[in-house]
Amino acid sequence: MSEQRPILLVEDNELNRDMLIRRLSRAGLEVIWAGDGKQALELMASELPCVVLMDMNLPVMDGWTACRRARADKKIKHIPLIALTAHAMEADRLAALDAGCDDYATKPIDFPGLLIKIKKLTQK
Repeated sequence: MSEQRPILLVEDNELNRDMLIRRLSRAGLEVIWAGDGKQALELMASELPCVVLMDMNLPVMDGWTACRRARADKKIKHIPLIALTAHAMEADRLAALDAGCDDYATKPIDFPGLLIKIKKLTQK
């Protein structure tokens, strides 16, 4: 990937978070993480990551709200958002896109597919 900025992974489940951080790191990507939507917005503003992988079911502030707030903030609204969720119905995908996400990935994560989505969104 040509981007030098980190990827922000927003995931409250420690096992999922650790697995994704390991796999993304092995793929040569720098990863920072947040455990809830409020932390995610703070890190988006301070670190300006190249892309955000946002779990949608989070404590403190859910991913839906965090995505809407990110899109309303002129400093961070340009950062691509990929929703990560166990909800695999078409209505869930549309809800994530409606909340401001650029793309959508269901859990369990298809890692090669996720890397393709990250590459597509970071090479715009």
